[in-house]
Amino acid sequence: MPAGELSAERRRRLLEVAAREFAARGYEQASLNAIIREASMRKSSFYHFVGSKAALFDAVVREAMTELAHLLDIPAAEDLAGPHFWARVTRLVTDVLAVAARGDWLADVGRLFYLPDAPVEHSPVMSEVLRSIGSWVRQALTGGRACGAVRDDMPMSSQIALVSSIVRCLDEWSLQHLHEYRDVERDEVTRMQIDALRRLLGP
Repeated sequence: MPAGELSAERRRRLLEVAAREFAARGYEQASLNAIIREASMRKSSFYHFVGSKAALFDAVVREAMTELAHLLDIPAAEDLAGPHFWARVTRLVTDVLAVAARGDWLADVGRLFYLPDAPVEHSPVMSEVLRSIGSWVRQALTGGRACGAVRDDMPMSSQIALVSSIVRCLDEWSLQHLHEYRDVERDEVTRMQIDALRRLLGP
């Protein structure tokens, strides 16, 4: 969805409404008519400016990832290495989940990655986000192994698979439940989650 064709306010409204609809109903069942109606757009305007459900989905994910990058101080994976490896990982995860716990549209977008019908194969933007996350995890583990914070006696591919599965499980649970906790409680739950991961990966 090219910037400048819609006003910033109308564009933002459309993306927020779409994120909520996709998160609530899934990709296939999400209603473009409902999105267009709630965003107060005409169908002709939607198809002119956006074009399709797939293009809208990609626009939602792209905009959210851009906003998240501005809100968070995400370290380069190699910068995690050192004596404070796990403290830095904990801080990053805590910050990410604090943003999600606000309950705004970023939390809705986070849930899109766990939809049973998430169109990963047909969404260039989501595919690229997942590739970037995977690359970051690999680099972070490499740095953690090099500094002794992460065990190095198991194959890297196995370790990546383990981390990816656990982080996906914890992230999906957090997006569903962490809004139920106060800030202090949420941070404590996050620390316990990271501590469990540390016990699995630590030397």
